[in-house]
Amino acid sequence: MKEFLNSLPGMLSTYGLKILIALAIIVIGRWVAAAIRKAVRKALLKKKVDETVVNFSCSIAYVSLMAFIVVAALGQLGVQTSSIVAILGASALAIGLALQGSLSNLSAGVILMVTRPFKIRDYIEAGGDSVVVELISLLATTLKTVDNKKIIVPNSKLIGGSITNYTAEEIRRIDLTVGVSYDSNLKTVRDILMDEIVKDHRVLKDPAPFVGVVEMAESSVNLVVRPWVKTPDYWDVFFALNENLKNRLDAEAIPIPFPQTDIHLFKQAQ
Repeated sequence: MKEFLNSLPGMLSTYGLKILIALAIIVIGRWVAAAIRKAVRKALLKKKVDETVVNFSCSIAYVSLMAFIVVAALGQLGVQTSSIVAILGASALAIGLALQGSLSNLSAGVILMVTRPFKIRDYIEAGGDSVVVELISLLATTLKTVDNKKIIVPNSKLIGGSITNYTAEEIRRIDLTVGVSYDSNLKTVRDILMDEIVKDHRVLKDPAPFVGVVEMAESSVNLVVRPWVKTPDYWDVFFALNENLKNRLDAEAIPIPFPQTDIHLFKQAQ
């Protein structure tokens, strides 16, 4: 007992210092981890990243940093941390293999929410379907077709293909093709088409609409009609112009040909 009491000051000076250093590592490390979590959250929110992704990313960053800090503190106390790191690594690998599909969808969901190729209520084309985005979650995205069918797509599958976002920009161009007879005066036809286009107040002046001959087909001379409109007006103007241009050409007596085949019969001489 006397020997223990005599050695106690030395033990306290040796291990007490290590304990104080370990506690300092945890306290300071926790403060640093919290500061980093706050900075990450602020940066993600500034980029208007989805709140779910922000919370998830901040939690992952904080837990990872705290695990590193605890291992460093244990190492200061003389604990062999190599075995702890090996166990943590093996556990992470096992969990990753067990949740491979879910983790793939999770990472794809994070990418979707950070890069934001589309947002809720955007009209997109993905996987051959034209759909409206209803919900973006970490594992899957909910889409609705134009005929009101709901499609739930895993994020990894969605991000693995091409995505066309029709509503990403403020304006869109309408592409129409109008065929007229070869006997028609093309300048007159262009003037008529342009006049009918600019009558619609939803057609933008800048960029200016365009009308031009694009093809001399078998039965008609085809002209392209390309007005620009605000994206929300696209379909209303599209259908209105198709009808108005047809009615205007009829009123101006401009024939609109249709494909036809002439069959010539020859009587073979006896």
